[in-house]
Amino acid sequence: MFDANTLAIIFIALMGLSVILYAVLDGYDLGVGILLPLEHDQHSDRMVASIGPFWDANETWLVLAVGLLLIAFPSAHSLILRELYLPTAILLISLVLRGVAFDFRAKAPFSHKPTWNRVFKIGSLLAALSQGYMLGMYVMGFEESWAAVGFSLLSALGVAAAYTFIGACWLIMKTEGVLQKRAVGWAKKAVGLCIVGTFAVSVVNPWINPTVYGRWLSWPNVLYLAPLPILCMLLFAFNYRALSKLPASGDRGCWIPFVSAVAIFLLCFFGLAVSFFPYIVPGQLTIWDAAAAPESLTIILWGAIVVVPIILCYTAFAYRVFWGKVDELKYY
Repeated sequence: MFDANTLAIIFIALMGLSVILYAVLDGYDLGVGILLPLEHDQHSDRMVASIGPFWDANETWLVLAVGLLLIAFPSAHSLILRELYLPTAILLISLVLRGVAFDFRAKAPFSHKPTWNRVFKIGSLLAALSQGYMLGMYVMGFEESWAAVGFSLLSALGVAAAYTFIGACWLIMKTEGVLQKRAVGWAKKAVGLCIVGTFAVSVVNPWINPTVYGRWLSWPNVLYLAPLPILCMLLFAFNYRALSKLPASGDRGCWIPFVSAVAIFLLCFFGLAVSFFPYIVPGQLTIWDAAAAPESLTIILWGAIVVVPIILCYTAFAYRVFWGKVDELKYY
């Protein structure tokens, strides 16, 4: 059906789709968890209700991405998980904490609810920080040095800020009144941190990696790729201007910050993909070196042709059903 090289490209594209959808979809609900106010129970309930129908389904994309890495690029899976064993364990523990806290905060005695709110908030923050740390180590090629650790810690803070930013934009779109005003303030504060983080990665990445430097700054590549960071910064400015006009009468434009935040995520992800392709492990393994046997990939592809559209349709259907402003949180 396809040759080995084409199959490797197809599966890395499916992995890329899964990763960016996870970053956007689970990113905003992790951001909502990070922002959860511990002093205002009504706002906490409304914020949890805004992600209630979606948060567990959003994590499906993480499962799919890791599954594709395991079955399509087994040698890369082994190397990446070996290098990132500890932050991966922290990520899994934090996701478990979030899941437990989500249910227990509503079903435990009222006096215990603040405790589970804190657990939900801590779990969300740990998940964001661990993902950011893993991204930093990946960009650094799993280098064992203090510089790599320092950059990874900066990346952890950057990803947490990015999730906070898109989570606040989600709340602007899904809520009204005082909570919406608070979300606008949160988004304005987070957007500045995101600009600093994006700029830092854009500078450090070519500096530490000669391949990335050559790809972005050689001629004529610079002509084609220079618009990406420029467009990203323009989107940040556009987003901040849109935030400055909110909340507006009739709730006009409440969706603009979230849509522009999604566009920023897409541009940043595309920039990373351009930087490292065809490497699946920077400087060590290409997608063709790490790919499983073509016969195995062909069989798996038929499964992906069935499964991926089903997940996409389910996701679209869920968001269609629960679209609009969030209602009061209720458990039956």
